Amino acid sequence: MNRMLLRNAVAATALMTFTGLAAADVVAVATTDLNIRSGPGPHYPVVGAIGANQEAVIGGCQEGSKWCVVTANGVDGWAYSDYLIAPFGGEERIVVTERPAEALPPVSFEATSSVETGVVRGELIGRKTAFGTIEPIPAPPAEVRTYVETNTIDPVYLDGEVVVGAALPETVEVREIPDYDYRYVYVNEQPVLVEPETRRIVYVLR
Repeated sequence: MNRMLLRNAVAATALMTFTGLAAADVVAVATTDLNIRSGPGPHYPVVGAIGANQEAVIGGCQEGSKWCVVTANGVDGWAYSDYLIAPFGGEERIVVTERPAEALPPVSFEATSSVETGVVRGELIGRKTAFGTIEPIPAPPAEVRTYVETNTIDPVYLDGEVVVGAALPETVEVREIPDYDYRYVYVNEQPVLVEPETRRIVYVLR
């Protein structure tokens, strides 16, 4: 299934079931530009975004995962909490891994139809805490963007979220761009530029 069909199928058939949100809403801040997705996973379509240093309301998190229900910029969806911090006990902490266990309720998600997700080959590595900010490279030349968007390739799906500074596993093949220092790949349906030596994402094409 191609990316457009996947996006339309999920948007039309996914249903979120939340429990106990009203009593537990927490205001968090994104430490980097962060996607909002229609479901709790990298294979669900992007429905919005939280900008770096912008606030989002967290209603709860899926038990056993790092995906949380969020509302930001008028959009409801799911975001990966490694890049969301909130004040708990007077200190800023990562929403899932460092918060008190009782701070947010578990929420559930039910998809009303099956979704073809492709193969998940590992996870995005590094910058898990997101406090050591890595700046993206300057915007690439127009011809680079055109090349990447014209020469599309099948995406790989990796656990986590696509952010600048995250590193790709060795199993992910990156493609060359003519007369350009960086390579590219589509990760979780998002085209990204990658530094070949470190395999770190240096720019996300949105």
